[in-house]
Amino acid sequence: MSDQLKIAVLSVHSCPVGKLGSKDTGGMSVYIRELARELGQRGHTVDVYTRAHDPAEAQIVHLGDNARVIHLQAGEVEPIDKLAVYSHLEDFACSLEDFRVSNGLCYDLIHSHYWLSGWVGRRIQRWWDVPQVIMFHTLGAIKNAIGVGEHEPALRIMAERELVRDCHRIIAATEKGKEELVSYYGACPEKISVIPCGVNLELFRYIDKESARRSLGLNGHKILLFVGRIDPLKGIDRLLTALPRLDTRQNLKLLVIGGDEDSPTEVEKLQRLSQRLHIQDAVTFAGIVEQKELPVYYSAADVCVIPSYYESFGLVALESLACGTPIVATKVGCIESVVNQGQNGRMVVDNAPLRLADGIDTLLSDSKKSADSIRASVNRFSWSNIAEAIIPEYRALL
Repeated sequence: MSDQLKIAVLSVHSCPVGKLGSKDTGGMSVYIRELARELGQRGHTVDVYTRAHDPAEAQIVHLGDNARVIHLQAGEVEPIDKLAVYSHLEDFACSLEDFRVSNGLCYDLIHSHYWLSGWVGRRIQRWWDVPQVIMFHTLGAIKNAIGVGEHEPALRIMAERELVRDCHRIIAATEKGKEELVSYYGACPEKISVIPCGVNLELFRYIDKESARRSLGLNGHKILLFVGRIDPLKGIDRLLTALPRLDTRQNLKLLVIGGDEDSPTEVEKLQRLSQRLHIQDAVTFAGIVEQKELPVYYSAADVCVIPSYYESFGLVALESLACGTPIVATKVGCIESVVNQGQNGRMVVDNAPLRLADGIDTLLSDSKKSADSIRASVNRFSWSNIAEAIIPEYRALL
């Protein structure tokens, strides 16, 4: 076996170079892109296959050394709902195989992300006779159990259960994620490895707070920050409801980053809620912000709030802490293993507005922790360390 691996990565419904914060582009896309770059820098070949969704997008987009995104046509070249992608999965698998054959490519293994990609991966693992690794990122059964937002169809639940059974290896981002796979889908625990997500410590770094605020025109305010998709599961309505309960209400500003043309209804609901709560002047819906600009927002904030009902991991927590900004977060995803109570943030049991308000008030009134010490709490999550953990999992399958 060659020391350098050839890896086919599948991200069928979500383009890793799409706009972060839009409906179907979030932490999973960051994970795929950053890990592909890190593996490529180490000499491994990584081809990330995704569905073509924009006629203006080049078929091949280079991410870095030995790493690229390849857009394949499956259905019309336009954005479609992710569930609608299911009817094009057979076409996607055939397009992938055509591309592979016409370019003389071969791969050692498949790393699929999300159940739609896993479906394609199961098909081509049989064609190629290579193993498939799956990372589900979110699970339909968990979303339905929470009961917030859209109900996940039985098709997804059935597919996830079959993929858990048929794949060669599963990567879970947290111990809790592993437990959920076992509990909801009967996964074999020995088949699951727990490897966290990472953070780009070069991009996400501390910027002088006053300079960051001046650049955003936010002088004279206490700044709260939310970053993520505009989705009911993110609990943004709970955060808005917490604002009037804060002790520190004077000169307070909440910046909500995320949302695009696919989420106007949800944004409008949140805007109407802000008006009913009489906090509309304190809340700014900033829309999508390019990832390279996010460190300025994180650095400008006093507290980053993660009020989610559910996160498979929660990359925003790592990004904020890497910029030296403490977090208030519900007990989801990675939070239990990341938050050191009172040192780099506060973890709350759930997103009840009073609990969120109490956590935020506590951090705003605490004496300032040094940005360096807050950043140091996530140094172990560098993408270099994550790649070091992933590569032996690949090799063990071969």
